[in-house]
This record gives sequence, structure tokens and C-alpha cells, in this order.
Amino acid sequence: MNMKMIVLLLLISQHASGVEVYEGAESVLLPCRVQTDVSRSSIAAVWDRDGLSDKKVHLRTQKSDDLDEGDDLSGQSDLYQNRTSMRVDALQTGDLSLTLKNPTVSDSGTYTCIYRKEGQDQNRTEVQLKVTQPPPPPVWPKVLSAVLVTLIILAAAFGLFMCCAYKRMKDRALLPEVVEVPQGEKSALLPFKTTADLPQDVTVEWRDSNNMKVHVYESGKHQPDKQDQGYRGRTEMNEDPLRTKDFSLTLKHLRPTDSGVYTCTVYHKDEHMLLQKVVTVIVRVPSPELVNVTDADKSVLLPFKTTADLCQDVTVEWRLTELEERTVHVYESENNQPDKQDQDYRGRTEMNKDPLNTKDLSLTLKDLHLTDSGVYTCTVYNKGGHMLLQKSVTLSVRESVPDIVHVQMQVQQGEVSVQLPFKTTADLPQDVTVEWTLTEPTERKVHVYESGNNQPDKQDQDYRGRTEMDEDRLRNKDFSLTLKKPHLTDSGVYTCTVYNKDGHMLTQKSVTLSVTDTVSMIGTVYGNKSYLLQFKNTDKLDQISKVKWERIHPKYKFIKEITRNQGNEKDLSLNLKDLHLTDSGIYTCTAYRGNGDILLRQLVTFSVRDFQLEKVEVIEGEESVLLPFKTTADLHHVLRVYWTVSEPKHMTIHYFDVTKNNQSGLQDQAYIGRTEMNKDPLRTGDLSLTLKHLHLTDSRSYTCMVFNKDGRILLQKVVILRVRATLKGTIEDMLPCLRKRTAPNAEVKEGLRNRNHEDLPLMEVHSV
Repeated sequence: MNMKMIVLLLLISQHASGVEVYEGAESVLLPCRVQTDVSRSSIAAVWDRDGLSDKKVHLRTQKSDDLDEGDDLSGQSDLYQNRTSMRVDALQTGDLSLTLKNPTVSDSGTYTCIYRKEGQDQNRTEVQLKVTQPPPPPVWPKVLSAVLVTLIILAAAFGLFMCCAYKRMKDRALLPEVVEVPQGEKSALLPFKTTADLPQDVTVEWRDSNNMKVHVYESGKHQPDKQDQGYRGRTEMNEDPLRTKDFSLTLKHLRPTDSGVYTCTVYHKDEHMLLQKVVTVIVRVPSPELVNVTDADKSVLLPFKTTADLCQDVTVEWRLTELEERTVHVYESENNQPDKQDQDYRGRTEMNKDPLNTKDLSLTLKDLHLTDSGVYTCTVYNKGGHMLLQKSVTLSVRESVPDIVHVQMQVQQGEVSVQLPFKTTADLPQDVTVEWTLTEPTERKVHVYESGNNQPDKQDQDYRGRTEMDEDRLRNKDFSLTLKKPHLTDSGVYTCTVYNKDGHMLTQKSVTLSVTDTVSMIGTVYGNKSYLLQFKNTDKLDQISKVKWERIHPKYKFIKEITRNQGNEKDLSLNLKDLHLTDSGIYTCTAYRGNGDILLRQLVTFSVRDFQLEKVEVIEGEESVLLPFKTTADLHHVLRVYWTVSEPKHMTIHYFDVTKNNQSGLQDQAYIGRTEMNKDPLRTGDLSLTLKHLHLTDSRSYTCMVFNKDGRILLQKVVILRVRATLKGTIEDMLPCLRKRTAPNAEVKEGLRNRNHEDLPLMEVHSV
């Protein structure tokens, strides 16, 4: 029964003049579609048949006081009771097709679909229905069944093949095209050209990834009232896209938020899709820039220059977006807006006086703190609040490492003094106050300059008569302090601070002073479990009661106090365990008498280096090679990175300086233009070096050394490079020498030059 029903359904055919069906079919569809306006009320659809009196085949209505539609079967002919149905939303969609169940031969005839608005006929569609008796059963059912099954299998296979082919073609057609433009560009073109011949009544619609209407072309005109508000006045298409077959869209006044997927669809008037294309737009925002400073710097510039033409009514907002959210600076209505700043940044920020005309939106941040580190984002908005431009700057404020001054106690008689250096380039007022203070290990006033004079009465008693500054310090911008007759007890951290008359700090610098009896430098490699800092033997050993170990640089830290065990001087040494790179520094061991007086002090410069060794091999002729060096160490206090070779002579082949100071002549001439490092090696931890234009003579050991401010090596790696020669390269290098050996006199050389066969010299060389 099911097989018979499938065959009957397959035999239903539609023609332009009507519909034909066999009697016994479950149902037949009489098609009818109209354009409808769902906002109008009092509409109806009537199905009638020629030959019926006043009765109708089917009636669907929608009343003015109720937008819901429903069937009105009160006037339906008895012949069609319980045999007709329409779509539930027929009047809303315009699909007025009628389904007639269990059609019979007597149902044949002309059916009319009438669409009415407010009682007036708007559209009439005639459908010819022909119901005939099914054909007699076949004579050879088995043969026909086999043929039919074969045809169905072939049809299914062909249909599957065509479906896959269509899917591939569709996927290729819908493969998005990528349009990438830099931030600040005035416009972007979203391309869509076709070769298809299209009717004049099509609708062209561009939509974004949020399904917002970007642009609409309909009824031969552009329709700006159908656009989303955010795109009005910003889009443009060809004036006659159907004739030119060019549906490309120009998107103007670009914003970073315009990045996304845009789809252009061409519809027929009956809403069937004819063409479609997808374009991905990327508005490229500048990658974050890294700025490194120390807390000793007076200010830092967060750079942001643009080429975009900006209106005068835009708002420029600098915000701290990481590690926390804060408003740093706001420029609005052609003026800075300090009342909109976060309290911590008031009076500390500054922008160009005319940032919009100069197109320089950079921000100067003054009076730096370690807590100022973070990601700063500058965003430019138009008066409607839409983002126009954006850039992020990562600021790293490192702790400044104080200068260190060593003084080794002299045995000979005479005046001994030391200078604690502090020179500045700042222009300072005449009424400043300059204070030198001992800040570690105890707090003491060392020297005070105020109201144009030194103030000895404000000094600590131990420093009176022992300090001296430049007489014309303000004009020379030299606030260095000379400390005379230094004692062992003078060791520590000295800080010079310059204040204005209101007490606000203008500038500051710290200097570590170490007054010692002995100085030694030692080091070890990172990875060793421990290291012993030895207390050196002295003839005053029997007078020592205890020793105190301290690290005075780069930051003061008390380590350990050891009470002396009689007769065992090794008890006074310090054993550092579980070594880290941060254990590097300057250590002092101070020996005390029983009454607490300092007897002597020893100084040890201790360095923990991260030493690595790696081999790299490359074939001669390669364009470049990477000498790898990646680290996870803290590079906070790194000042310089050097790549060097020591054979045949010591040469610097590449260097990186945090201060950006070019050291003229430092790089060896043979390596100029041949080396390259990561643009931001300290942030990425990638100190690798790329060596280009390789030669056989580049086979050697390369050493990378990482130094901090006081010249200590923090990290070190050796890369052994071997450039392996090829047979061709070896022959080319040997050929000139061998030719000289085979042609000792001018006659032989002349004979070789006169021969035309290029292989002959090679044959002679091999004979040698």
C-alpha cells in the first residue's frame, strides 16, 4: 500500500495551465501566492469553482478588530466539507494555496483564488485541476519493478553527486573575502561583482554580523530609511548596480567596532535568494607598545600619533585598563577635564595643547610611582559615543637601582674623602631645599642646604664638619656630596632629595656607600645548591665577638648575625642555600668587639649567573641562523645585553641598551647589518640573536651576557655555531689555490686561459 501511495504521489505533475492528479491520491495542492501587507486589516481569501452557485469552496478572513485570521466555512459547499484546508498564517505570508483531500474525477474544473482587501478584489488566480483515473497495472510488474528500482538508485546516486557538487560550489561561493584596513582610514570597499543577468525588481541587502541592515537597494533606489541608525550616511553603492552588476559597498568613517562579517544578499521579488556573498572586514588597531622607565625618572611619554582627520567635537580618553580600571586623562570640548580624572592622576598628566590639529594624542605622565605600571588605553569617541580610534601602551615602571660607591680603608696617613654623586639636568628654582639623609641601616640627617645656605645645626652630630657641597650647586645643577674622613660606620644608603618651598619633592637620588677593609668578587652558576661566602682570616680574630652579614645592594637586607665560636673562624662565614639569580648583590660582613664597636668590615661582590651551553649547526649557503637564548628569569634590573665572540679576537657583534644609547663603534665592522634581536627582548624573555649572510668563518663560540646597572652579569649563555661546508662550496674555495699550483709560470697560466673547455681545468686539478 505504501509503495502504491509513493508511486501515486510521484505521478502528480504541475503545469502552467493547472494541476493534474490521479484519483486515489491522498491530497492535491492548488497553488496561489500574492503580495500581502500584514499591517492592513479587513483582508480575506476566497476559493471558488466554476459551476457552483452561491456556495464557496473555502473562505479565510481577518477582521479589522482582530488581527488573528480564521476559516469561515458557513457558506462552504457540501461537496467540500472536511476536505479543504489552508496555511494557518496564509493571509500574513501571502501563501493562499488550498489543499484538497481525496480528490475525485468529479473535482476536475477551474478553481479561482481571490484576494480581497476591505471587500475589494485585489488579485485573482485561476488554477485548472484535472483528476483522472490511474492507469491499469503493468503486464510485467516484476520487470518494471526492477527497472524502477534501478532508476531510483541511479537517480539517488545522481542526486547525491549533484548535491555534493552544489555544496562545494556554494561553499566556494560563500568563502568570505577578507578586507583589512588600518585604523584611521577614511573608508573600506566591500567587493561584490557578478556576471549574472538579474531582473530589475530585485532587492539588494547588506547586513553585518549582528544582522543589522547596513545598506538596502530596492525598487531601483537606495533606501536609507531602512538602514540601521549606526550606518546612515556612512555607506555608498554604485548608482546603477543592476546595469553594472557591481553590488560592492563602500563603508565610510571607519571605526574599530566595524570589524566583523558582512553579508550581501540579492532577493527576487518573491523573496527567493538569487545571489549571496560574505566579506570579512578587519579594522587593524595598532599593537600595544611597551614603554620602560624607572621610578627615578621625572616623567614618561605614552605615545599615540595618528593620521586620521578628527572633528573638533571628539572626546579623547586615556584609561588604565590593567591591572585595574581608572580614568587617567580626559580631553573633551577642546579642553582638558581634570574633574573627570581619578584622584591619583590629578596634576600628574599632560597632553599636547592642540592634540586634534597636530594629531598627537600622546600623554605625559609625571611624578612616577612603581604602582603606575599597567596597560594604558587611549580611546577617541565621536559626539554620538561611537569609538573612532584606539591604542594601548604597556607601561613598566621599574625600581631604580642606586649608584654604589666603594671606599677601601687606607693604611697611609692623610685626608681621605669620597664623593656621593648627584648631577641633574632639571631647571630648579632658587628657593629649593636639598637634604642628604642616611636611610639604611638607620635614619640620620647628613647635610641640609636651605634658604641659600648650608644648615649645619640640622645635621646629625657625627657628620658635622665632614660634609661639603658645590658652592654654586643650583647653577651647576650639581648636588653631589663630599664626605670626608669616612669611617666603617658610614656604610649605608644615602638619599638626596630636592624640595620646593611648598615641600613638594622635585627630584631624588640614592647612593650606596660601602666603607670596607677588604673587597673581593666571587660568583657561581645558577643551579648550584649552595655557596659559602667566606670570612677572611685576620690578625684581629681574637678581638671579634660577633659578625653581621648584610646585603647592601641592590636593596638593603639583613641576612644573619653569627656569634664567634672560639678558635673556629669558619663559623663566621655565610652559607647561602637554595641559590637564585636574585641572590646576586653586594654583601658586607661587619665584625664587632665585645663592647659593640665596629672592628672591621669585609665586602663581597657575589654573582649568580645563569650559564647555558648549546650547539647549533647549519649548512653553508643558508640565509640566516638563530642563536637561541630564551629565559624565564626576572629581567627587571637589566641594563644591557651583549653578544660577543672571543676568537680570533674579542669582538662585540650585537648589543641591546635599555637607555637606547648608541655606543658608536662598539659593534664590530664585520657584523654591521648582519645581526638582529627581538624588538622587546626584556618583556618577552627572548634574547636570541639572528645572524645573517653566513660564511664558513662564522663557525665559532658566541657568548651572550646580561648585565645589570652596576655591571654584574646576571645571565650568560654560550652558543657554539658550526657552519658545515658543502662539496660545491669546498671546491669553489679550493679552486683558486689549486689553479695557482698547477700553473707555476705565466706560460701555463696563459695556456689555461686560452682553453675553451670549462671542465678541462677541473680535470687537471684532480690530476694534481
